[in-house]
Amino acid sequence: MINYIWFFILGFGIILGVFTGRGADISKVIVSSTESTVKLTISLLGIMCLWCGVMKIAEKSGLTDKLAKILKPILKLIFKEASKDEKAMGAIVMNLTANMMGLSNAATPFGIKAMKELDRLNKKNSSASDDMALFLVINAACIQFLPTTVISMRAAVGSQNPGETILPGIIATGTAALFGIVFCKILQRYF
Repeated sequence: MINYIWFFILGFGIILGVFTGRGADISKVIVSSTESTVKLTISLLGIMCLWCGVMKIAEKSGLTDKLAKILKPILKLIFKEASKDEKAMGAIVMNLTANMMGLSNAATPFGIKAMKELDRLNKKNSSASDDMALFLVINAACIQFLPTTVISMRAAVGSQNPGETILPGIIATGTAALFGIVFCKILQRYF
């Protein structure tokens, strides 16, 4: 559906521009925007390679494992059924650890695996379990200790201090995760 909406907006804009005599302006904007898009993409590619390398070092040095060891006891308190299953907890911990370190591309396969494991534990096949809903909320509002994508984007567009969003990001994502967990637990009691 969203593809149709974007196609309509783009088509309507081009047709309106041609009928109002601004076809040349549209062509100039298209060419200049594609040029700036390519430059931004190349800048982001280099920065993302750097962050992926830093995160790989963190993984190899055992930093992500230490974070996982810290998370496991906390998550065992939060999840009801999944806390009893080592496979499900392992996938959940790896997903959240990767997200916390800003490795969303590495977190996605762990998130899919965690959801499959939670589905395996689900007694009601027709709907999501409480643990599945809680995992989605925590995953969506995951605490970001190192928001590499935001830092990369800010650096690519020439920010003077691309890392200044780290502390506000930790506060915002931490608050969102905390409230998400609290509201999930409240809703679990009534639904």
